[in-house]
Amino acid sequence: MTTTPEAQARFRTALGAARAPGDAYAALQALAEALIGARLFTVMTVDMGAMLARRAYTSHPVDYPASGTKPIEMNHWFEIVHGRHQSFVANRLDEIDRVFPDAALIGRLGCASVMNLPVMIGGELAATVNMLDAEAHFTPHRVALAEAELSLPAMAALMVEDRMAAA
Repeated sequence: MTTTPEAQARFRTALGAARAPGDAYAALQALAEALIGARLFTVMTVDMGAMLARRAYTSHPVDYPASGTKPIEMNHWFEIVHGRHQSFVANRLDEIDRVFPDAALIGRLGCASVMNLPVMIGGELAATVNMLDAEAHFTPHRVALAEAELSLPAMAALMVEDRMAAA
């Protein structure tokens, strides 16, 4: 099993070598998979002024393409992630179904739990890192590990991706 320092070192190397759009997010995905596991991994950027979210990266481009936007809904999820800047965790498919309309697809992909990690920049929600896996996957230990070890790398990946997009 990979240790946290080894996984973080590989992330830093991959992030520093990122040259194309998606490379920084792929490095973040590899880090998340090494530390806590994720069958499905996406990054959604947030434009709060326009109240839109955009899937900027996906591990499953056929099922969840990285294109287009969707409106941000003011619901329980929004209050947790945007209002309180806390991770949203649901460990059963019926819990996911209460918040996300694509619960059936999530289940077909073999996932039944989700963790949405907010990425804060300048005191505002800039993105969410979305990790999905089997039922009950996101234990308190995994959630704490993700929050401790993925938050800063997520900010760095977002900034690298933004810089590449601007170039």
